Amino acid sequence: MNMWQFFAEILPTDKASEGVNTIMPVPQGPDLMEVVRNVLNTTFGVVGVIAVIMIIIGGFHYMTSQGSPEKVQKGKNTILYGIVGMIIVLSAFAIVNFILDALMK
Repeated sequence: MNMWQFFAEILPTDKASEGVNTIMPVPQGPDLMEVVRNVLNTTFGVVGVIAVIMIIIGGFHYMTSQGSPEKVQKGKNTILYGIVGMIIVLSAFAIVNFILDALMK
């Protein structure tokens, strides 16, 4: 038995002439905008976690500086840069999601 005879036996006769797409429809995946949104949100999440880790590292440097002005300044700068990075990530997250919402409607 060949493949066509097999399909002719298992399919109703009215469906056999309608084409392959009615028999086995092409699966529909998420659209491109959803994929872009998911990738960007994941990236923003990872960068946000890195910013929080930098704030913690800056706090550790600040707490263990033992009064050394260089180490105190290094800890303060690391905390400052971590906070600035967090603000940039949150702003980018809000802007990108606003734009994607506007484009999807």
